[in-house]
Amino acid sequence: MAIVLGPNQFGKAEVRLVRIDRSRTVHHITDLNVSTALRGDFDDAHLLGDNSHILTTDAQKNTVYAFAREYGTGQIEDFALRLGRHFVGSFPWIHGARVEIEQFAWERIVVDGSPHDHAFSQPGGERRTTVVTVDGPSVSVVSGLAGLVMLKSTGSEFHGFPRDRYTTLAETTDRVLATEVTAQWRYVTTDLDFGPLFGRVRDALVTTFAQVHSLALQQTLHRMGEAALTAVEQVAEIRISMPNKHHFLVDLSPFGLDNPDIVYQVPDRPYGLIEATVLRDDAPTVSDRPQARPDTTSAP
Repeated sequence: MAIVLGPNQFGKAEVRLVRIDRSRTVHHITDLNVSTALRGDFDDAHLLGDNSHILTTDAQKNTVYAFAREYGTGQIEDFALRLGRHFVGSFPWIHGARVEIEQFAWERIVVDGSPHDHAFSQPGGERRTTVVTVDGPSVSVVSGLAGLVMLKSTGSEFHGFPRDRYTTLAETTDRVLATEVTAQWRYVTTDLDFGPLFGRVRDALVTTFAQVHSLALQQTLHRMGEAALTAVEQVAEIRISMPNKHHFLVDLSPFGLDNPDIVYQVPDRPYGLIEATVLRDDAPTVSDRPQARPDTTSAP
């Protein structure tokens, strides 16, 4: 029996980058979290301690900052593509690169009814994301969002499920439906105007959540994915993860009070976790498929 080195990669994780465009009176902020990982002929580094093929993680970090200055960032997909192609083209022993970017939103503070030119606030925890993989001549772009919290105060049911000796959940025809969406979708090509396409996918997800009368979170998830694929034909598949942020009525009877669907308890865990992929049946397959997952830093 032989012990061998398996697949491996290395890179710089979570490079925090804020770029401020001061070229005009109205300033613009781009706030990113960039992670890079390289794949290639690195066996000697692992087996012999020979670092002659190692592009240091420090150099990867510096490349992120330098490219933000020299070329700007633009859409995060375009920035990730530029970085990934650069790394793969930098040395012959680097065969592949994976660049993952999160973008944090900033909104202008409104003063006297008008958005301020250079004062901002940060809303919620929603992030725009992308993962670009360059593997030789093959390039894939998986974009998405995370931390999108949504709630419906009615228009949701859950009943008709089987019961066993451990089932205590009551059926309901009217409940609060709340979730925190993580979604990732794969584009069929890289030559796209990613900003408007992101907006169309996000709008399809949010609008469908609001409009669909939900019989189960699974049904809502599928309808959201279906709407996203219908809205943007350049998307081959979308994977969605939706934890159920449970809302339970509080028993106020010990205090002589009724509670006609007004006051709720919201435990942070445990929670139901619903995940699925919605795809076109003719979508080409790739090695780096969307892998959505709930945000573990603020688990519902």
